Amino acid sequence: MARATNKQELIAAANSQFEKLWKLIDSMSKEKQQATFPFDDRDKNLRDVLVHLYEWHQLLLNWIRSNQAGKPANFLPDPYNWKTYPQMNVEFWKKHQETSLEEAVALLKKSHAEVIKLIEPFTNEELFTKKCFSWTGTTNLGSYCISATSSHYDWAMKKLKQHIKN
Repeated sequence: MARATNKQELIAAANSQFEKLWKLIDSMSKEKQQATFPFDDRDKNLRDVLVHLYEWHQLLLNWIRSNQAGKPANFLPDPYNWKTYPQMNVEFWKKHQETSLEEAVALLKKSHAEVIKLIEPFTNEELFTKKCFSWTGTTNLGSYCISATSSHYDWAMKKLKQHIKN
C-alpha cells in the first residue's frame, strides 16, 4: 500500500489496515490468541501487541490535544527521545502486564476511533505541509498520524503472522 499523501488516503489506510488487523485476529483460534509467542521479544502475546498500539495512540492523542490547547509538548514524553524510545516501549509493556486481552481489545478499538475523530477536522494542508505547526518540527502532522495508525498496524500484523506461522 502506498503511503498516504492526503487526508482521505490517511483515514482510508488507517481504517483499512485496522480492519485487516481484526480480520487476522478473528482468524486466530482462541488458543492462538491467548498463546505466548514462540519468539523472544518484548511483546510476548497478542495482548502485548494490542496495548502497544493503544499506547502509541495515546502518545498521538495527548501530543496533538496538548499542543492544540497551547500547552507545548513533545511527541515522546520526558525523559524519552527518538534514541531512547525502545525503553519507553518496555515501560508500556510493564504497565499492561495485568491488562486482560479483552480489555486490550476494548482499549485499542476505542483509541483507534478517537484517533480518527481527532484527525478528521484537519485539512490536507494541516496534515501534509511540513512545518505547518511549529510543534511538528520538520515533519508534517500526517506522518505522525500514519506512523501511529496504518504503519503501526502493519507492524502488528507482521508480528501476528509470525506467531501464526510458528
